[in-house]
Amino acid sequence: MLRFELDDLARSEIHRLLEEHLADMHATSPPESIHALDLRELRDPAVEFWSAWEGPELRGCGALKDLGGGDVELKSMRTAQAARGKGVGTFVLRHLLTLAAERGHRRVLLETGSQDFFAPARRLYARHGFTFREPFGDYVQDPNSVFMELCLDGAADPKVKPCPL
Repeated sequence: MLRFELDDLARSEIHRLLEEHLADMHATSPPESIHALDLRELRDPAVEFWSAWEGPELRGCGALKDLGGGDVELKSMRTAQAARGKGVGTFVLRHLLTLAAERGHRRVLLETGSQDFFAPARRLYARHGFTFREPFGDYVQDPNSVFMELCLDGAADPKVKPCPL
């Protein structure tokens, strides 16, 4: 059973997981295509960072960045190496989607990589109703990036519905 904590990013376990996340981004994408947030950026007041624990063990993390206008961006989704293949990513994503819906957000947006390394993430998002879209916010077309969105009905149990044009 996973326990979710709104995290202050102070623990060394979190630092290690985020360092691993950034290292993978640098190993798989050119520098101009890396949009992962570092610790300083994750401490922005617009970002809520959540960690997932099983007992004393960190199993994963994810964040929501408030973009305003009812939109939030999914950031820093990561499963610890020892927990891969056990559904942690699904639980973290569901937790974040439920939070976004409970808070009345209308849309969850994300950017992920287009390379094979990111295929499991794209499949996870697609299974949960995310659809492909054009770049949003400050993002631009990039062959190394894929953009996705999920529209929420604002209820505690996220449901897909058409996004307003």
